[in-house]
Amino acid sequence: MTQARSPSYYAASIVEESDYPVLEGDHRVDIAIVGGGFTGVATAVELSERGYRVAIIEANRIGWGASGRNGGQVTGSLSGEDAMRRQMRRTLGDDANDFVWNLRWRGHRIIRDRVEKYTISCDLKHGHLQAAYQPRHLKALQQDYEASQSHWIGEHVHWLDAAGVAEVLGTRLYHGAIRNDYNMHLHPLNLCLGEARAAASLGAMIFESSPVVEILHGESPTVVGKHGRVRANSVILAGNAYHGLERKRLGGRLFPASLGIVTTAPLDENTTTAINPQDLAVYDTRFVLDYYRLTADRRLLFGGGTNYSGKDSADIAAELRPRLEHTFPQLEGVALDFEWQGLAGIVINRVPMLGKLSPHVYYAQGYSGHGIATSHIVGEILAKAVSGSLEEFDAFADVRHWRIPFSDRFGNALLATGMAYYQLLERLR
Repeated sequence: MTQARSPSYYAASIVEESDYPVLEGDHRVDIAIVGGGFTGVATAVELSERGYRVAIIEANRIGWGASGRNGGQVTGSLSGEDAMRRQMRRTLGDDANDFVWNLRWRGHRIIRDRVEKYTISCDLKHGHLQAAYQPRHLKALQQDYEASQSHWIGEHVHWLDAAGVAEVLGTRLYHGAIRNDYNMHLHPLNLCLGEARAAASLGAMIFESSPVVEILHGESPTVVGKHGRVRANSVILAGNAYHGLERKRLGGRLFPASLGIVTTAPLDENTTTAINPQDLAVYDTRFVLDYYRLTADRRLLFGGGTNYSGKDSADIAAELRPRLEHTFPQLEGVALDFEWQGLAGIVINRVPMLGKLSPHVYYAQGYSGHGIATSHIVGEILAKAVSGSLEEFDAFADVRHWRIPFSDRFGNALLATGMAYYQLLERLR
């Protein structure tokens, strides 16, 4: 049964809601994509622009999952960067370092160009801080800043000491920060919906409220729904943390982590000027971090405290209000108009998982909390792969991933234990 959208600020501020038909009858396309989140929709746009006949099959509505529930920050923080660089040397050799570095910023270009090309209204803005939560975090942060100065991105990146941070944020919580004006923040659900409209305008078929029952592999793989099917030359499984398909091959590799977000009532101009006068997105340097930004209608959207148990949190507002008020004491008692949560797909080594389940069935998943930019990069890589250019796809497909035996629940328990260990180390270091 189709589920309603989460009760988020994003759902309440949709520019144009989706209204695509249910999958019924038999259809034939070049590429069938299972999943209408960022991976599926971004790939559909890429393929449609190349002239392929594409179908998206979504169990609920476009952007229903994490793509429409996240913090809305598009940053150069690449999940699993060190492991990715190390493993990709086997495939790319000495080019691995440059390849991984450029991945950090590639998604920004794709998103910015697509928003402009298709006139997508998604409140896109530039400016971001990665802020040192403890003095001992400064060394690693300064090393990242220094590394940026030897690349083209350096002209967009600036170092702020504690006093400099206090000039752009109304909090004394941080000890320094990297400011990156190439990074962006936006309304992710409106972006996803806008990209779906772009794909449809290019001829893509989109089906909503159409859960997939199974994928039939073969020379012409078929996506089977309850009331229809789509036969294709290739199938792309792009469901991430919410689908239960192909568990024999994909089970034990990706684990859902619950991300909670609250959004305040609209704040007056004096208040927003006091807490965030330059309208920057922010996250801190902890393993389990807080992140926040202002919305277009001057609300503070605040997230944090990732739950790695795989279960929803009982009371998001109760968990996040103390963190919000600790960051901005001047907002003590502020009304919270929205609270919601969503599932991110976590991979043990944090490297996105791309691969094939059979010669004509591809999959992509596991962005570990960095999905907006990464999913758009993956969409470009998948489109190249099904077009016959496999070098980048193979670089990801050759990465070795951990598989946790027994059950996904057992894997979540191990992941939660591991994160508790790292949090303890963080307190002690």
